[in-house]
Amino acid sequence: MSRVGIDDNENLESVRASETGRAELIAAQTECTFAFTTEAGWPAGVVMSYLFTRDRFWLTAAAGRAHVRGAVRDPRVTLVISNAGTALPGRRMVSIRGTATVHREASVKSWFYSEFAQHLAPDDPDAFAALLDSPERVVLEVEPVRVAVSHDSTKMPGDGRGGQVR
Repeated sequence: MSRVGIDDNENLESVRASETGRAELIAAQTECTFAFTTEAGWPAGVVMSYLFTRDRFWLTAAAGRAHVRGAVRDPRVTLVISNAGTALPGRRMVSIRGTATVHREASVKSWFYSEFAQHLAPDDPDAFAALLDSPERVVLEVEPVRVAVSHDSTKMPGDGRGGQVR
């Protein structure tokens, strides 16, 4: 019988991240890869900072950026989040499919800039919020549709690099 992480590294269903593990990862990380489709139909992605609140991912960019135009044209996007750069052990990741809405309304920008700045620049959130508040900036709201893929190497012997069963 094959054993995941010992003599089998093909069927990794048993090392998917749990709901708790995914929530821990989303809370610990501040960046994701925002994947979208270009006008020519190519998959593309950019690394963006995010805030997860109100059961949604919230991001921001200048309105003319390719990923904003892509979300307007086709709101189906994917966010990929890993634990790289966090204190979480192992190698963890989640890929979340979602539907993007591009907001230009002052009411959304007002609460978002404040909360986003508190999250990413707690030492001087007012300065960061002021920097974000530019005329052509938009807020992207991504409503999760489903978890496409996830992985948690801490569920594998040797943290997924081979080794003994613990």
